[in-house]
Amino acid sequence: MMSDRQIIEGCAKHERKAQQLLYDKYSRYLLGVCLRYASNKAEAEDILQDSFLKIFFNIKNFCGTGSFTGWLRKVAVNTAITHYHKNLKYRYNVDIDEYVSVETGTTSFEEDLFSSEELYKVLNELPAGYRMVFNLYAVEGYKHKEIAEILGIDTNTSKSQYSRAKAVIRNKLEKLGKIKISLSEKREYEVID
Repeated sequence: MMSDRQIIEGCAKHERKAQQLLYDKYSRYLLGVCLRYASNKAEAEDILQDSFLKIFFNIKNFCGTGSFTGWLRKVAVNTAITHYHKNLKYRYNVDIDEYVSVETGTTSFEEDLFSSEELYKVLNELPAGYRMVFNLYAVEGYKHKEIAEILGIDTNTSKSQYSRAKAVIRNKLEKLGKIKISLSEKREYEVID
């Protein structure tokens, strides 16, 4: 088994075996990153493929300081952002009023109430711009000013899209939670009868 350092050195020399080892070791992790930014699995796989092309061509630039996994994630996130910009003109426009929700701040969710698939589905239903801002801010840790520069939008637009994304997520999780609670109550009622 090759170490990451050996894999990196092999990839820098364009060795097929090293490239395959790198792909086998990190493709699932990076697909998870890509899925957060894509509207479906096929789009995520396209972003993943583009990410690996960039990784293979630029791996010689990884200087060894910092986490290799972090470097790979950054390449995937930047590739997803590029993909978003490239395909922005093909995405449909959504009436903003359809997604505006009042944040009550009174509901708290139990962690065990939702599966990761349900949470992924809720995030995936966000409009592309909301999903991009939400992921960059909440998951990747970018500041709104940085997001604005990356996406070519105003800082206040980034803040409002993040706020609206949270409201949409909260609204969808509230509805999903109520459905799940009423189903579990119905099952309990059926067991008692």
